[in-house]
Amino acid sequence: MVHDVGLAEELAQDALVSALEQWPRSGVPDNPGAWLMAIAKRRAVDHIRRAQRLEHKQEQLAREQEHAPEPSGHPEQDDVLRLMFISCHPVLPTGSRVALTLRLIGGLTAAEIARAFLDTETATARLIADAKRRLAEARVPFELPEGDRLAERVSSVLEVVYLIFNEGYSATSGDDLLRPGLTLEALRLGRLLAALAPDEPEVHGLVALMEIQESRSAARTGPHGEPVQLHEQNRGRWDQLLIRRGFTAMLRARDLGGPPGPYVLQAAIAITHAQARTAEDTDWGQIAALYGALVRLLPTPVVRLNRAVATGMADGPGAGLAQLDALNADPALRDYHLLPAARGDLLARLGRSAEARLEFDRAASLTRNAAERAFLLRRADAVADTLADAAATASGPTLAEAAERFLAQDGLDAATTRAYGQTLRRLRLALGDRLPLARLSADDVTRVFTTAWGGTAPATWNRHRSAVRSFGGWAGLDGLTSGLARRTDRRPRPEPIGPAALDALWSRTDLPVREQTFWRLLHESGAPVKAVLALNAEDLDLDDRRARSGAGWITWRSGTARLLPQLLAGRTRGPLFLTDRRPGPARTPAASDLDPETGRSRLSYERAEYLFKQATGSCTLRQLRSRNRT
Repeated sequence: MVHDVGLAEELAQDALVSALEQWPRSGVPDNPGAWLMAIAKRRAVDHIRRAQRLEHKQEQLAREQEHAPEPSGHPEQDDVLRLMFISCHPVLPTGSRVALTLRLIGGLTAAEIARAFLDTETATARLIADAKRRLAEARVPFELPEGDRLAERVSSVLEVVYLIFNEGYSATSGDDLLRPGLTLEALRLGRLLAALAPDEPEVHGLVALMEIQESRSAARTGPHGEPVQLHEQNRGRWDQLLIRRGFTAMLRARDLGGPPGPYVLQAAIAITHAQARTAEDTDWGQIAALYGALVRLLPTPVVRLNRAVATGMADGPGAGLAQLDALNADPALRDYHLLPAARGDLLARLGRSAEARLEFDRAASLTRNAAERAFLLRRADAVADTLADAAATASGPTLAEAAERFLAQDGLDAATTRAYGQTLRRLRLALGDRLPLARLSADDVTRVFTTAWGGTAPATWNRHRSAVRSFGGWAGLDGLTSGLARRTDRRPRPEPIGPAALDALWSRTDLPVREQTFWRLLHESGAPVKAVLALNAEDLDLDDRRARSGAGWITWRSGTARLLPQLLAGRTRGPLFLTDRRPGPARTPAASDLDPETGRSRLSYERAEYLFKQATGSCTLRQLRSRNRT
C-alpha cells in the first residue's frame, strides 16, 4: 500500500502500540489480526494524505519563491522594523501606540511603563492588551508598508518616539521635571530606527533633534530639581558628545536631499541654539525664520506659539505678544500652560508686571508638574515685587477667594454647587486664581466662554451662563454676561421610549439593581437626570415615595418603591447612586460625592448615559423621562 517496507514496519508497530493501549480497557477483539490490519491501514492512509499535502505545499512555496523579491541582508532587522510599524499603526490611539512600542520594542514591563507615566500597572496592562486585540481585529499584517503608505507610517512611528522623548524631557505631571529613563529609551528607539531605515531624512532629523535636546539635560535643572531656563543654563554642562552626534545625524538628513520636513526643521532650530557660545550669541532671527518655515509646513497652535516666542526674542516682546494674542481664543491651547507662561514672560519684559503675574498664576494652575508649578509661582511673585503691584493685588478679594465663598453659601444644594463649581473652575483656570475680583470684566468672561464652550450644545452654554449670572449678582458685578446671548435649542426633542420597549426593559433580569432603580426612578418621576443623580440616601422619604431636591420634591411610583430598599441595602447616608469602584488617587471627588461607608463616589451623568446606551443600543436617558411627569 505504501510501497516501503520500512514504513510498513513502522505502521505495524503503531498498530501494536494502539492495541497495548486500548485492549486492556476494552478487551481483546474477536479477530485480533483483522483489528491490527485495520489500524495499520488507517495509519497508512493518514500518512499518504499528509505526504500529498506536503508535496502540494512545497510546489506552492517553490512557485512563490520564483516571484519573491530578493531577501534583505538583515532579516532580523526587518522584523524589528515591521514590529515598530505594527506597534505604531494608525488604527491604535496615540496612548496605546506609546505603551505598545515601549512593551514590544523597548522591552519594558507593564509595571515599568506605568511608573514612567504615573499610571497603575493594571491600567497599563489593560491598555497594552486592548492594543493587541485591536490589531488582531483589524487584521494588521506583519509586513513593511510600501509606496505612498510608507511616508505616512514612518510619520506615525516618529510621532510615537518623539512623544516618548518629550514625556521624559518635560514631564506633564508628577514631582520631577525630567524622566531620564524615557528620554534614553526614545533615543535608543530613534537610533535603532535610523539604522533600520537609513534612507529616510525625517528619521535622521528626529534623531538629531533628540540628541541635541538631550545634551542639555544636566543643565536644565538646578540643585533642587527646579527648572533652569535656556538662556540661564550653564552651557559648559551641555554634553558635547551628544551635540556632535546630533550634528552628524543632521548631516545625514541633509545629504539625503529633498525638502526639509518638520523634524529636520526642528533639528535645525536646536542646532542654532547649540552653535551659540552664549545666550547673547543666539541667532534669534534665524530661529524665527525657521519657525516661520515650520508654521507653513505644520501650522499647529503649539508651533505658532513657539514662533511667537522666537519673534519676541528677535523683534521685541511687543511683536511676540501680538502673535500670542491671536492664539488666546484657540480651544486647542485652552489648558496649555505654556501659553500663559509665554505671555507672562513677554509682559514682564514690557514692564507690565501686574498682568505678567496673573499670567504666571494661570500657567501654574494649569500645569500638572509640581516642579514647573513651583517655578511659575516664584516667577509670579518675582514680577509682582513692587509697591504698585502689591497695592493692586491686595485690594479686595481675588477671583479664587470670591468663588470659594460663593460656593460655600448655605442656600445651594449639592447639585447646584457642583454645576456652579464646574463653571467657576474654568474661569479660574482661564483667568488666574489671583485675578482681583474688581478687574473681572464682561470681555474676560466672553473670551473664556467662546474658547471653552463656543461649540457646545445650547443647554450646556446656557447652564454655564446661568452660573456666571448668579455669581455676578452675588458679587455685585452686574453685566458679566452682557456679551453672552442665551441660546435656543432648535433640535427636535427626542421621542420618549415606547410602551413596548419599556416593558421589555423592565422585564430584563440581567441588569444590576442600580440601573433598574435609576431608570425606573427617572421614568416615574420625570425629573431631570442630574437632579436624580444628585439625590442622597438621607433625602429619601420611602413611606411617602418622595425625596427632597433643592426647594422641591421628586416623587415616584410602585416600581421604584419596590427597588429602592434593595439598592440602599441598609445605607442611610451618602449618594444614592454609586460607582462600582472607589475613585483612584488622581480623581478625588468632593466629600459630598463620596459614600462614607464604602468610599465609592457618586455615579456621573456620563457613566450613567453610557450604561443606558449599552443596554438599549442607542437610546438616551432623556428619552426615558415620562412626559406627563415633567
